[in-house]
Amino acid sequence: MPGNVPGNGRQARKERRRLRNEGRRPGPPGPYALLPWLLMGLGAFSNLFQGETANPWIGALGLLAFNSLYISVVFRGFVKEKRESPVSYVLLGALAVITFGLAIGYGGSWLLFFPLLSLACGTILRHRKLGIGLLGLAVAASLIAAWRGDGAATPWTLGYGTFISGGVTAAILTLSETVMELRATRQELARTAVEKERLRFSRDLHDLLGHTLSVIVVKSEAARRLAPRDMDAALLQVTDIESVGRQALTEIREAVTGYREGSLATELDRARSALTAAGMEPSVRRSGPPLAPQTEALLGWVVREAVTNVVRHSTATTCAFVVDGTADRVRLTVTDDGSTPAPPPSPGIGGTGLKGLTERLAVAGGSLEAGPGPSGGFVVTAELPANAPGEQGGDASAAHTLSP
Repeated sequence: MPGNVPGNGRQARKERRRLRNEGRRPGPPGPYALLPWLLMGLGAFSNLFQGETANPWIGALGLLAFNSLYISVVFRGFVKEKRESPVSYVLLGALAVITFGLAIGYGGSWLLFFPLLSLACGTILRHRKLGIGLLGLAVAASLIAAWRGDGAATPWTLGYGTFISGGVTAAILTLSETVMELRATRQELARTAVEKERLRFSRDLHDLLGHTLSVIVVKSEAARRLAPRDMDAALLQVTDIESVGRQALTEIREAVTGYREGSLATELDRARSALTAAGMEPSVRRSGPPLAPQTEALLGWVVREAVTNVVRHSTATTCAFVVDGTADRVRLTVTDDGSTPAPPPSPGIGGTGLKGLTERLAVAGGSLEAGPGPSGGFVVTAELPANAPGEQGGDASAAHTLSP
C-alpha cells in the first residue's frame, strides 16, 4: 500500500531536510556581542593610565564599577526572567549614576560612557517608553558635553550616538526574539500536524479494520453453519467475505492517502448485510431532506460503530435504524433488543469507542448519547446540524482514535 503513495516519502524527506536547515540558522545575538563596545572606554583608561585624571583612585574605582555593572546588566538582559527582575533595574540605575558622575566629574573621553549606558538600557528596557527614556538620556548627554566643552565628540554627535545606540540595540534584540519564537511556533505546528495526521490514520484504520473484521468473522461463522446443509448459501457468504475484503483494501488505501469519505447510505447497506449474517433482523427508516456530505460521513461512523458493538457484544435479534431530518437538524437512532447491552466506553482512555464518537460529533456541533433503552436493549442516539462543518486537514476531531 505505501507504494501507491510515493509522494509521501519525498515529502517526508523534504520536511526532514527543512528542519535540519532550520537548526543551522543563526540564532539571536548573545551578550558577548555587546562586550566589545567597552573598547569605547579605552580613552578614559588611557587618561587614567597617563596620569591625566584628577583623583585617579576615584576614577579607577568608577571605571571598574562601570565595567562590572555594564557586563552584569548586559548578561541579565538576555535572560527574560532576570531582565524583568527588580535587581536588573537597580543595577541599571547604579550604572546610570556612575555614568553621570564620571561624565560630570571628568568630561572628555569619559563622556563616551553615555552610549554604553544607552546600550545597557536597550537590553533591559524593551518597551514603548524606552524611546522617551533614550531621548532624555541623549539630551542630558548633549547638555553635559556642551557644559564641559572638552568632549571627545560634539554635543549633538554624542546625543545622537547615545539615542541611536539604545534604540537599535532594543530593536535588534526584540526582532531576534520574535523571529526565534516564530521559528519555534512553526516547528511546533509542523509537529502537531504530523501528530494529528498520525492520529487520523490510526482512527480510520481502527474503524475500518474493527468493523470489517467483525463482519468477516460473522459471515465466516454463517458460512460454516450453512456449509453442511446448503452449499449455495455458504458460497454466497464466502462471496460476501471476498467482497468485504476487497472493499476493506480500497478503504485502507483511501485512509492512507487521506481521501476517504464515509457515506450513511453505504454504511446502512453494510449494516443490513452484517446483521443478517449474524442472525439479526435489521430495519431502516429514513426521512427528511438530503444531508451534507460531512453530516453523512459522521452519521456513517456512528452506524459503523453501533453495528460493530451489536455484533460483538449483544444477543439481539433485531436492530432498527431511524434517521429523522429537518432543514436544521438530523437525528440517527440505533436500537437493538439484546439482553446484554453493548459495553460503555472504557474509563480513563481518551478517545475510545462511543466516547471518541461523542467528541467527534461535538466538534461538528452535534451530540451522542448511548445507554440501555426503556424497554431493554441498547440505544444509540446521534444528533447533528444538517450542514455539519467539515474536518480540515486533521483538526481536533482527528485526535480521537477508537479502540478495538
